[in-house]
Amino acid sequence: MGNVYCAQNITAYFIYELNESQHFVNNMSIQNLLSTVEMKWQQTFGHSAFNEIIYAKEEGFIVKEVFEEYKAHGSDHIVLPATEYYLQYGSFQLIERTYAVPNFTEEEVKLVQSVLAQYRERLFLQAS
Repeated sequence: MGNVYCAQNITAYFIYELNESQHFVNNMSIQNLLSTVEMKWQQTFGHSAFNEIIYAKEEGFIVKEVFEEYKAHGSDHIVLPATEYYLQYGSFQLIERTYAVPNFTEEEVKLVQSVLAQYRERLFLQAS
C-alpha cells in the first residue's frame, strides 16, 4: 500500500531529478508528471498519491496549489522547488526553505522513476 504525500513534495522530487539529469521542467510539465503519477498510483495502490484536491480541466488535470505556486515561471525552466515556511518547535524564528523530497518506499520510487523515464523519452522524441 502506497503512502499519501503532499503534491509540493512530489513536485520537489521531480524538479531535483530533472535538473540533475539536465532535462527541461516547467509548470505544465509538472502538471503532466503529477497527472501520470496520480493515474499510476491509483492503478497500483488504489488511492490518490496526493493530499490535495485534483481539478479536471480541458487541457488535462491540475493540482491547483502546485500550479499557482509555479505560475510566475510561465513556460520558463524551473531550477528550484517552491519554498515553504517552517517554525521549529521551541524556536521563535520562521524559516523559509524549499519543499522537501518525500521519503518514498522502494515500490513508490520505482513508480515515480518510471514516470520520469516516460517523460524523458517524450522529450527525446520531441527533440528528434
